[in-house]
Amino acid sequence: MKSQVVSFLIKCPDQKGLVAKITSFFYEKGFNIVSSQQYVNAIEDTYFMRVRLNADGTTLSKKELESSFLELATPLDIEWSVNYDDRKQNVAIMVSHTSHNLYDLLERSKEGRLDCTVKMIISNHNKLRYIAEMFNIPFHYLPVTKETKLEQEAKVKDLLDTNEIDLVIMARYMQILSADFINHYPEKIINIHHSFLPAFQGANPYRKAYERGVKLIGATAHYATVDLDEGPIIEQDVKPVTHESTPVTLKRIGADIEKLVLARAVKNHLNHQIIVSGNRAIVFPEAGE
Repeated sequence: MKSQVVSFLIKCPDQKGLVAKITSFFYEKGFNIVSSQQYVNAIEDTYFMRVRLNADGTTLSKKELESSFLELATPLDIEWSVNYDDRKQNVAIMVSHTSHNLYDLLERSKEGRLDCTVKMIISNHNKLRYIAEMFNIPFHYLPVTKETKLEQEAKVKDLLDTNEIDLVIMARYMQILSADFINHYPEKIINIHHSFLPAFQGANPYRKAYERGVKLIGATAHYATVDLDEGPIIEQDVKPVTHESTPVTLKRIGADIEKLVLARAVKNHLNHQIIVSGNRAIVFPEAGE
């Protein structure tokens, strides 16, 4: 295996000797542990681990590593995944009308602050095509109606699969995805929305928040699941506001928070910092990366 960083995400029933067994395995295979992060959920008696390894000094191939680790994992009932940093993940961004999240993600990607390749932008409107052209990224306009929803989603899936997309970002794509679509990409679709939910659903949430006199606004980024806006939460943030805030200023503040929350969630995913357990996302900190 050539010089690179290898990341393992591990989940299993908590038991004695786990750390010793896992770290000894990597030592014996010639890896140097760059970082090791652990969390035990005492309520569910479950152990979680994120370990990053430097492959210098090992002659194992990827196939040999995974086969050997499987032998360790099976008797310990370990659920695991392994990721290699020699390949950038391919990303697709889905949008409708609003541009703030799209601009922010493209800028971060272009500057190298998000380690990915944005392969395409997909939209049910033509409004934001100019942004794709600014960043020289393919733009796919796929309008949708209630009658053409399944047909349009089939076209989207074909685009995603043909281009080997690893992550789909719903950067304010204002359509409800079908269960079939979501189940086709488990834990590979990240959505962003304001944090008022379940309150102030539907159109003009900031007008409704203004009328209610809210004192906090924020944003939530989560994995998309069949239960609308109820998937595992990856990132959240809030900002205090006052009675002086208008619907316009609330919307502006909300957009700024959305950009930060969505970018952090995407970065967490790309850096392999997340383990989903039930409807909870265990998000390990960056650990000096």
